[in-house]
Amino acid sequence: MKRALSILGVSIFTLACGASGASQEAAAYRLTLRDAIEKGLKANLSVLVAATRVEESEGTRTRRLSAALLPRVRSQSYANLQNRNLKAFGISAPGFPAVVGPFSNYDFRISADQNIVDLQSYRNWKASNLALDSSKLDYQDARDLIIRSIASLYLSAQSASARVDAAQSRVNDSQALYQLAKSKHDAGTATGVDLLRSQVQLANDKQALLAAQNQYKQALLVLARNLGLSPGTPLELAEPLRFQAVTLLQAETAIPSALLARSDYLSLATQHRELVEQQRASHARYFPKVSINGNYGGLGRSVGGIQGTGLIQGQIDFTLFDRDRQGEAQEIASRLQRVDDQIADLRHGIEQDIREALLNLESTAAQVAVAQEGQDLAQRELQLTQDRFRSGVTNNVEVVTAQDELARAEENYILAVSSYVDAKFALARARGGTEKDINDYLGNP
Repeated sequence: MKRALSILGVSIFTLACGASGASQEAAAYRLTLRDAIEKGLKANLSVLVAATRVEESEGTRTRRLSAALLPRVRSQSYANLQNRNLKAFGISAPGFPAVVGPFSNYDFRISADQNIVDLQSYRNWKASNLALDSSKLDYQDARDLIIRSIASLYLSAQSASARVDAAQSRVNDSQALYQLAKSKHDAGTATGVDLLRSQVQLANDKQALLAAQNQYKQALLVLARNLGLSPGTPLELAEPLRFQAVTLLQAETAIPSALLARSDYLSLATQHRELVEQQRASHARYFPKVSINGNYGGLGRSVGGIQGTGLIQGQIDFTLFDRDRQGEAQEIASRLQRVDDQIADLRHGIEQDIREALLNLESTAAQVAVAQEGQDLAQRELQLTQDRFRSGVTNNVEVVTAQDELARAEENYILAVSSYVDAKFALARARGGTEKDINDYLGNP
């Protein structure tokens, strides 16, 4: 008996653990938009690549600083055994051997050199500093773009979820209509056509619900993939689709501030300054370079006979002819012209983006108001037709028609709100500083 109870207890415990594990596996992660943005910034490939480019630019700046502007110190030690052909050096005398040696010597030495004046290297180092600043701005721009992308994907999932809710509501209405038609048909106050019509409507709405649920699951798969999560990770949106108005700006005010905040625009402006420094470095190739170098160490025929010796000298280098500078100057001038054209084009693009986003915000806000009114009217129409059918004044054709009208009104509302939210995120991107100011567009959680 005790053995049986023990086995039963173990079985219950095992089943309980299995049920607990299944429950944990089935639990979905409630994802807010802020969480999605944070995860996307940590996992997105574009952000990771941009971060490595910043590190690469930092390495380039360090190399240019240390290679030409900082002192270099080296240590050398050697011991050798050699012989010499005196005739090869023009030394010959009667009775002297042609080859002397072998003999040995030892040398232990520390050498150092330092550029005193090198404008070319200095300008190149200044250009590398600007290149680092530009790569940091590119990194921030990549983060801003990912925020815009993740917000759009989250919005798509919100819209799909809202369509699932609307489809479920229509199924509930159709189910109620079917039950009413069946009751009236059983009571002899409704025809078989009314019952069949309600069944067809219920089947159509169930099919629409299945399609909406599948689209919602697909939207979650895409969202999970772009957040660096496994596509099989169960997700649940913590924030439903909702309308939250923002204060409209004047384009004439938003455009100048955007030029001071857009990372991509500032990056191009920094690249322009970098190329100007490269032009100065190219021009400085003809300027003299002044350096100093020296060494000190011990030299002797044997270890015991080593004596201290040293050297210090200054050096001035002039470039008298360098055909390569002309080609380099042409290359830099072409790059500078290209960047200037990109700046001019982006300036117009930023203005277009801001004006377009403001127009969309104004238009979609009006669309939301109209769609909300249409949804309320369609809901009232459905209630009235249901009451008319329930009281036997008419058949259920009016009810089915009213359900279709309500479905259209709900879809119009979802589209209008989705377009408005998307326009908010588009304005955030167009104004620049998306990561810093994104809370102004997210609304209350």
